Amino acid sequence: MSPLALVGHGHGAATPGLDAWALVEGAGLAALAAAAALYALGLWASRRRSPWPVRRALSWFAGVACAAIAIGPVARAAHESFTAHMVGHLLLGMLAPLLLVLGAPVTLALRSLAVDDARALSRLLRSRVVRWVTHPITAGVLNAGGLWLLYGTELFALMHGSALVHAAVYLHILLAGCVFTASLVGVDPDPHRASLRVRATVLVAFIAVHSMLAKRLYAYPPAGVDALDAQIGSQVMYYGGDVVDVALLVLLGLGWFRATRPARRAVVVGATT
Repeated sequence: MSPLALVGHGHGAATPGLDAWALVEGAGLAALAAAAALYALGLWASRRRSPWPVRRALSWFAGVACAAIAIGPVARAAHESFTAHMVGHLLLGMLAPLLLVLGAPVTLALRSLAVDDARALSRLLRSRVVRWVTHPITAGVLNAGGLWLLYGTELFALMHGSALVHAAVYLHILLAGCVFTASLVGVDPDPHRASLRVRATVLVAFIAVHSMLAKRLYAYPPAGVDALDAQIGSQVMYYGGDVVDVALLVLLGLGWFRATRPARRAVVVGATT
């Protein structure tokens, strides 16, 4: 048994443990299948409206697939390998949220719901609680803070010893990643979207915190994790996270470019008249 498996027996536990892990995994996969089915239902319900961008649908289903891989085969491998755990972190906490957010699920819901239901959803989006949770600073704290809590406390050991704790941690990673990504580069309507300066500042701070955590794990791995496995896993976190972070920076820049295009056009027109 690997050093990581000694932290919490996970899939090497007795039969009841196996049943609990299989139940949690099955519930997660079922929830993701429901998310894919609801999106497909939204596409069908709004089929008589203007064509829905294919790239949005492909992005959503790719995000669901990434999350399914993370909570399925990668999560099982993560009980024996810290590197596999970090691959799951990137898939579930960074890549899947980016793809899901680019799928514009709220916009699709507003297109497909009945008028009263769409208005109710709009009121929810404008509520004070949603406004607070989806602010980039709050979302960034929930996302980065959750990672530091996971690797800086006994929570990492607990999640490998309890199927329910494991499910709760994975659910937080996915939801926090989605909220954080949407707060920065979301394409859905957001009546309380923060300024570009705030979003850019939060993203740069998150990149720094994420990189610091990866370096810390390289030097000081969680208890029970083999040093070589920790080094490889932390490098996966560091360099793999950079790829997604660059994508976020590019999307943020493109959003700024589109938002300022009318002003630039007005300046050009004024200069030529």
